[in-house]
Amino acid sequence: MSKVSSWIKAARLRTLPLSLSGIIVGSFIAASEGLFDPVICILALFTTIGFQIISNLANDYGDGVKGTDNQDRVGPERALQSGEISPESMKQAITITGIITITLALWLIFVAFGTDYVLYSIVFIILGIACIVAAIKYTVGVNAYGYSGFGDLFVFIFFGLISVCGTYFLFSKSLNLTVFLPAFSVGLLSVGVLNLNNMRDRESDEKSGKNTIVVKIGNEFARYYHFYLIGASFLFALLYTAINFRSSYQFLFLLAYIPLFKHLVTVYKNKDPKELDPELKKLALGTFLFAILFGLGLVL
Repeated sequence: MSKVSSWIKAARLRTLPLSLSGIIVGSFIAASEGLFDPVICILALFTTIGFQIISNLANDYGDGVKGTDNQDRVGPERALQSGEISPESMKQAITITGIITITLALWLIFVAFGTDYVLYSIVFIILGIACIVAAIKYTVGVNAYGYSGFGDLFVFIFFGLISVCGTYFLFSKSLNLTVFLPAFSVGLLSVGVLNLNNMRDRESDEKSGKNTIVVKIGNEFARYYHFYLIGASFLFALLYTAINFRSSYQFLFLLAYIPLFKHLVTVYKNKDPKELDPELKKLALGTFLFAILFGLGLVL
């Protein structure tokens, strides 16, 4: 495998649609209120891509050096695990990607707030740093929170609340509390992707001391937990639509739940963790489809 292919593999491009979903929803909500700025949207999308790639590289590095990614792992072989990329090269890539992403984040903050909202700028700089720290600390270091079962909480906060509400705030300079409802939806769907990943890897994680929520509660309860995550995401989106109803187009997002509920049937019937791997892509793309349809419903 070429070096370029190895880095593409390490970046895990298939995770990007999921990470962009919150930005899309926040931007569409702002657009529906006449607050959209294409420059802010583009910079927010690229900044988020940077955060996600940092997270993916750090996850590859953290699980690789700890031996969590080993022959027992069900999912795709990782770059460090296979020896295609060395730990030193991976650390350098994380640093370079971090510098690029921080630069993009500062540019985004300046475009959004200029010199008129200094306090907001400071808050978002802190959030940007927190995003990078959270991306790295998921699996890297002695106290990696992904090994203590806190991964779900952090995914909900960063992929849901900060992604949707933070994006909306960049446009509006204020926060409508109802925006938290679709933020909950995106956050819960994102946690669903992580939960599915952890269900697939439960046995290898348990052997490696990675105490995810799934390891703690077992596959049976993890399956019920998964149903609650997807079901609750649907209810929060429906509640937002009922509160802010203006057009029947707002129910377009229901189409995204057709494959999502079909996905739940597959998870319910599953007996072999290996068969859950294709469902990761389906749920991630389903979340992305939800974001697009939910947003379009607001502006049509």
